[in-house]
Amino acid sequence: MTLHAELELTRGSFSLSAEFDVPPGTVLAVLGPNGSGKSTLLGCLAGLFVPDDGVVTLGERTLTRTPRLLVQPHDRGVGLLAQDALLFPHLSVVDNVAFAPRSRGASRVASREAARHWLSEVDAAELADRKPAQLSGGQAQRVAIARALAGEPDLLLLDEPLAALDVDAAPAIRGLLRRVLRAAGNQRATVLVTHDPLDALALADHVLVLSRGRVVERGLTRDVLSAPRTPFTARIAGLNLVVGVAEEQGLRTAGGFISGIPAPDVAAGEPAVAVFSPGSVAVYPEGEHSAGSPRNTVAAVVGALEPHGAVVRLRTVDGDGWAEGLAADLTPAAVAELALEPGTPVRLAVKAAAVAIHPAFGP
Repeated sequence: MTLHAELELTRGSFSLSAEFDVPPGTVLAVLGPNGSGKSTLLGCLAGLFVPDDGVVTLGERTLTRTPRLLVQPHDRGVGLLAQDALLFPHLSVVDNVAFAPRSRGASRVASREAARHWLSEVDAAELADRKPAQLSGGQAQRVAIARALAGEPDLLLLDEPLAALDVDAAPAIRGLLRRVLRAAGNQRATVLVTHDPLDALALADHVLVLSRGRVVERGLTRDVLSAPRTPFTARIAGLNLVVGVAEEQGLRTAGGFISGIPAPDVAAGEPAVAVFSPGSVAVYPEGEHSAGSPRNTVAAVVGALEPHGAVVRLRTVDGDGWAEGLAADLTPAAVAELALEPGTPVRLAVKAAAVAIHPAFGP
C-alpha cells in the first residue's frame, strides 16, 4: 500500500514540515542530524503525535486528517521496530511474537503458528522457548523483527533498528532486514530512520534528509549519497562539499573559485555545491604543489588525524578560501613522511576532473 504524508507540526520553538510518498514494497530512509525531526515524523505516522495540519493515508485508508480524524495507533496496521527490542520479559520468545497477531484478534493457536513461521523466517526458530533475558542483543532484535512482522502491518516503521547492536551482530541483522524487505510479494511501505549511510544503501530505495524540521534533500538513495547537496549528507556519505554559486566551469565561493565538471542541471548564477572525495585530495608541504594536470589548490591547516580503515583521514580546521572543514585520505607512510600533526600548515590540491558541481537542493 502506498503511504502518503503531508505534515505540519509545531511544538514550542520546533516545527516540522514534510511531504512524501512511499510506494508499496519500497523503503524510504529518513536521515538527519539530532533534533532534525526524524522521531517526530515517525510519531506522526504511528499516530503518537497529532499534526497541526496535514494528512496521512495508507492505501485507501486515511489515518490522519486534521483537525478531526485520527486513527489510534493500535488500529493503524503499523509495525514499529526500535533500536531496543522491548520484548516482554515475562513471556517466552514465541509468545512475544504471538502477541502481535493475538492483539489483532487471532486465536491463540493461529497466533502461535504465525509466531513460529516468522521466527523461522528470521532464523530464530530455535529460540522459541527462551525468555528475553537469555538472548544476546542480536538474537533479541531478530525476535523483535519477527514480532513486528507477525502482525502483518501495512506500514513498517524502523527507528534506528541497528544502533544498539555490536559490530558483529549489525551486519547479520542488516542482511536479514534486506531479505525480509525485498521478499517477493511484499507490498508494505517501510520508513527507516537511521544515522548510518550503510543502512540506507543496503535497505532503502529512496532517501529523505531532514534539517531543522524541513526536507532539504530527497531522491534515489545512491543518487543522494553519491551527489549530496547539503553538508550533512556529504558528511555521512564521507564526501567533501563546498557551497557557492555556479559558474560556467566551476563554483564561485566566498573564498575563491573551484574548477569542476558541472552536472547537466546546473545553471550559471544559481546556488550550487562542489562535491569531491577525500581520496581525491592531495596534500603537500606548505608552499609546494604538484605540477601537471589542472588542479584546485588552497592553503590549509591540519585540524585532526583519524584512523579510517587502511588510511588516515586528515581534517582541516582553517586555511585560505574554501579550505576549512575538508577531509583528505592519506597512507600512514605519507603522514609520517610529511610529519603531519594538528596545527601543521599544508597545501591541498584537487584535480578539476575529480570535482562534480551540482545544484544546491531547493524546495
